[in-house]
Amino acid sequence: MSNNHSQIIVIMVPFPAQGHLNQLLHLSRLISAFNIPVHYVGTTIHNRQARTRLQGWDPKSISNIHFHEFHPPCFASPPPKPNSPLSHLQPCFDSTKHLRTPFATLLNNFSSVAKRVVVIHDSLMSSVVQGVASIQNAEAYVFHSVSAFTVFLHLWEEMGRPFPINVDMLKDVPSLEGCFTEEFKKFISDEYKCINFSSGRIFNTCRFIESPFLDLAGRQEISKNMKQWALGPFNPVVQSRNKCQNRHKCLEWLDKQAPNSVIFVSFGTTTSLSEDQIHELAIGLDKSNQKFIWVLRDADKGDIFTDDQEPMFKRHVDMLPKGYEENIQEKGLIVRDWAPQLEILGHSSTAGFMSHCGWNSCMESITMGVPILAWPMHSDQPRNTVLLTKFLKIGIVVKNWGMRNELVSAETVEKAIQKLMNSEEGSEIRERAAKVGDDVRKSGNSCLELDSFVAHVSR
Repeated sequence: MSNNHSQIIVIMVPFPAQGHLNQLLHLSRLISAFNIPVHYVGTTIHNRQARTRLQGWDPKSISNIHFHEFHPPCFASPPPKPNSPLSHLQPCFDSTKHLRTPFATLLNNFSSVAKRVVVIHDSLMSSVVQGVASIQNAEAYVFHSVSAFTVFLHLWEEMGRPFPINVDMLKDVPSLEGCFTEEFKKFISDEYKCINFSSGRIFNTCRFIESPFLDLAGRQEISKNMKQWALGPFNPVVQSRNKCQNRHKCLEWLDKQAPNSVIFVSFGTTTSLSEDQIHELAIGLDKSNQKFIWVLRDADKGDIFTDDQEPMFKRHVDMLPKGYEENIQEKGLIVRDWAPQLEILGHSSTAGFMSHCGWNSCMESITMGVPILAWPMHSDQPRNTVLLTKFLKIGIVVKNWGMRNELVSAETVEKAIQKLMNSEEGSEIRERAAKVGDDVRKSGNSCLELDSFVAHVSR
């Protein structure tokens, strides 16, 4: 197949949000290992963001991954709002429509020199890559940045529930009410209408984790004969333990802690907590008497490189109980800059992950065998919580989605941590998470599915 590979070009088109950028950059590494040139397409800002925050490997070390940077018109980047997730990023999302013309030019250039151009695009960038339909030697594959469970339920509901499914599967599954702003719901709907020219679906998951839901998503009523591949986990499955000079300070702190003793707390890049919630969380972490690393940051702006850290730092200090950081010095560490999440989860001292349950974070946590304290904030996160806690049984619910508008008390935080770390049920969850992680790592990066996909595009 090597001769065919030299005539194939893959173009990655990620959506400009961290959990999306990250996943397709990791997939670029996996596909490039087959000696296939991969071209990662985005704005200058977001390509830089993807490279800057990448963990586990260096894109500079791989000669056949190439970055193409476009310059759309400037967009507003208002400050994030604690009670209106994603609304501040909508101008950034809307600006992606300006990428359609430069992408079409790039696609035409590649199609004139390659046997086949394979476009792998985020489901939320479908309108940008519509030009694929008019190029004879180009084909598109839609990448879903969320779980197969979430994708199946969404499509099944949108199609009017075309076949019955096990009643137990629907039990505890929340509706999508409150998950998206009206603007983002329309954005998603418009993008999904453009998927009809795609030749297949790609998921960052594996059959060991989501086999029943992949089978359901593959049924003809849902797939309409569209092929699908579960190529995950995309992220590296083994973390280096090298004591290099540039390691983040939190990793040095973790080195000094006992194995399986630290709770990692982080709610992703699209959520800002309110002052009251930060206060309650701080007290709950303290009272749990468990070591912890807490990433206390505001949500990303559309351009993360314009963030002014100083006002944010002062604001968060003012929100914490008086003298809090001095009092928890022996117990915890607060991180206010970008934290190396994959390395933290892969560290032997990390015992649990209090998370918003974004799918990128879920896959990293599953891969590293770390159980999740589930605190969904928006989007696919409430349904991911059900997958983790009900079906995989590797997590504990901290905040029920039905109580999303209520404050999570310090007592609730304390009890959830204690349950995970100091109860028989928690011990079983931790053991199960470790086994799932071990099994996923032993299976590698879904080698058979990846081989199948590469064989298909190299036909």
